[in-house]
Amino acid sequence: MKKLISFPLFFLLITISAIGQGSDNDSIAKNELKIDAFSLIVYKYIDFSYERLLNEEASFGMNIQFTFDSEQENLGYVKQFSVTPFYRQYFSKKYATGFFVEGFATYASVNDYYYFYEYDSVMDISNEDYMNDTYNAFALGISIGGKFVTQRGFVVEIFAGIGRNLLDIDNEHYYRSEIIGRGGLTLGYRF
Repeated sequence: MKKLISFPLFFLLITISAIGQGSDNDSIAKNELKIDAFSLIVYKYIDFSYERLLNEEASFGMNIQFTFDSEQENLGYVKQFSVTPFYRQYFSKKYATGFFVEGFATYASVNDYYYFYEYDSVMDISNEDYMNDTYNAFALGISIGGKFVTQRGFVVEIFAGIGRNLLDIDNEHYYRSEIIGRGGLTLGYRF
């Protein structure tokens, strides 16, 4: 019985020891958690990101965004929820910092708010109506930006991008956007 317990324990200790004796690259922090301050302040969106650094010039990540104010009529376009996986390529001598180019895919649930106005010149009658429409959007796009990291791991990044909605945009819904923007000013921590 002791042999049955001691072998897995010995194997576990050898594995932990081997992981702990990795290369110098293993000492570099490769994870980032961020929140988009711009979206929170301007649009009342909660916008979190996780990014995993693959090497000194590449990373991939996931962004999740949702709103807690679903009737922002002044915006005309409200993302109720979105998920955005992304891949970044960095162009700097420092480890995953500086200028980057990003490819992304966004799936979003969207509310469009708009005012509808009609005027009949024969009858001299006008009609105004407030309407909304909820639909799903899937977009592929590209962004550019810059990332700055302090020695203690504080991260600031600014980026902007544009994507094209690939889901059906029919003529009945002419107000639905074919273009989806992506951007922000994020604050976070690299660990």
